[in-house]
Order: sequence, then C-alpha cells, then structure tokens
Amino acid sequence: MKRIYTGIFLLSFSLAIAQTDADFNDIFAAGVGDAEQFANDYLSPLSESAIYSFSTGWYNTADAKPLGGFEISLIGNITGFKNKEDKKTFVLDPNDYQNIDFVDNPGTARSVSSALGDLNGINVFVSDESGLLREEFRLPSGLSGEGIDFFPSGYVQASVGLIKGTEIKARFLPKITYEDASVGLIGFGLQHDFTKLLPADKVLPVAISAVIGYTRLSADYNFTGTSRIEGENQRLDVNIGTWAFNAVVSTRLPVVNFYGGVGYITGKSDIDVLGTYRVTSGPLASETYTDPFSITKKANGIVGTLGAKLKLGFFRLNADYNLGEFNTLTFGMNFGFR
Repeated sequence: MKRIYTGIFLLSFSLAIAQTDADFNDIFAAGVGDAEQFANDYLSPLSESAIYSFSTGWYNTADAKPLGGFEISLIGNITGFKNKEDKKTFVLDPNDYQNIDFVDNPGTARSVSSALGDLNGINVFVSDESGLLREEFRLPSGLSGEGIDFFPSGYVQASVGLIKGTEIKARFLPKITYEDASVGLIGFGLQHDFTKLLPADKVLPVAISAVIGYTRLSADYNFTGTSRIEGENQRLDVNIGTWAFNAVVSTRLPVVNFYGGVGYITGKSDIDVLGTYRVTSGPLASETYTDPFSITKKANGIVGTLGAKLKLGFFRLNADYNLGEFNTLTFGMNFGFR
C-alpha cells in the first residue's frame, strides 16, 4: 500500500491496482490455473468501477454550442464503493481450486477481499499429496483496507460547436509515469441539440440533446519482486474501453443552470498479466510461467445524472452525481466562449 496516496493524486487505474498489495503475485505459488481464477475474481470489481468512472463527464448542459463556440474543461471523477459489500468481497471455495485451501477451517468456502475490499490476515496454503511439502502465504487485501472507498479519475476535455446544434468533444490525459506505473487516456464524443432544429429555439426554456462518448485508457504497472515468486518484467498491462449513450435535458438561464440525463454505458477491461514468474518454494517449486494469462471484464448498465452549472462569463463550474451500479461524483472547471 506504499503508493496509495500517489495513486489518488495521479488519478490512475494502474496505480489503484498497485495499492492492492505488494505480494499480489504470491498467488502463483498455487499454480497458474489457481492464480488466474483468483486474479479474475479479485480484480473484476476494480475493472467494473473504472468502466463506470470513465463513462461519465461527457456533458454539463444539453444546450449545444453554436458554430465556433468552445469550452476547455478540467474534469475529475470520484466513484464510490463504500457500501458495495458485494463488490468488496467474493467467495473463495477451495473445492473450486486445484491447490489453494485455507489455513483456518480448510475445505470451507469463505469471503475474501477483492481489490476494493478490506479483509486482511487471511492465510492460505498449498501442499503436495502427502502433505509433507507445504507453503503458506497471505491473500492480498484491497483499497478499503487503507481507508480508501473511492476510485478517482481525471482528464482534460474540449468541446467545439459546429452547425445545426452539433458539438464535437475530445478528452485527453497525457501519458503519466511514476516509479513503476504509467497511465494515459484519450476519448471522443458527439452531442446533438435537437431543440436547435425548432423555429422557437431561442425562446424555449430548456434544451434537449443526445450525447455519445467513447473513452480509451491504457495503463501498466510493474510489480517485479517478492520473496516467493522470482522473475523478470512482471507487470499488468491494462486497456479499458467504454461507450456512453445519453439523453440530456437542461435549463437555459443566464447564470445558473440545471441539467439531467438518462444513459446507458457499456465497457470492457482487458488486463494482461505479463512477464516471467518462477516459483521458488512449496510443492510447485521450479515451475515457471511466462505471460501466463489475461483477464477480461465486461460491464454495462443504466445510469442517471443530476447536475448544476454556474456561468461567470468566460469561467464556469459544474458538478453532477451519476447513479448506477457504481455511483460517481463528477466536477468540472471550465473555460469557454459561446
């Protein structure tokens, strides 16, 4: 957990993975099959929260900018999971694994921590058929174990108005590298204001738009080196793609405006576990695994958004709350001209 606060400030998926535990790769002592099964259950909730987090922030009004109008925004998201007990743990049943069993009450299924959770001090073991050769290790805890009950993200976003109520958008996070982790993001969006097509557009009190956005995040985290698992270039390579489809309505007032939307998000996370892993102790000692497996997580769902925007000439502020499988608070500092 030594990089937890750096991870928060960098707002990166890869560093959030880094917080789970320094000994995540100890699970390879149980064999590649058990390691893949555990890693999939352990990391999937973190991937799902990231998909929801990066799907937000595509709009702060339904009133599309006119031709030549623009806005540049600094956007931050906080996706919470404090009360998501079903996402913070999963049930590990030793009967579903080839080699793993619990030190306490072996053979009995129990809840263990996911990458979002806070359960710690859970010891497991692997042994040979005779039971004479045995290796124990501790399962990793998660972010809540350090009092972190949210997943942060952030990026720069720009919007430019075209003709007939159409607006294009782009978001960007330049490649950030810190110690063993790096992350970068890019995305594109389109907004169309249907009220701009009406003759009475100028006098209507509200605007109604459709907004579509795609976000692509790439990250990696190098975690080479524990006492049990030797190897080279041990790392996680993360790629997340999300689509967001929204119907949006907002007021059209001079200073303070309110907006809301209903949307559908869908996304996919691919985590490649790369590098060489050599087991040096226990019944599987001398086993070597190279680029052992990949983990894929898909998520989709309905989201609702309520927000407000304050316009002070060239400077604007907005904040909204997104309700879905994972709830996200989005806030933006915007600079623009209409």
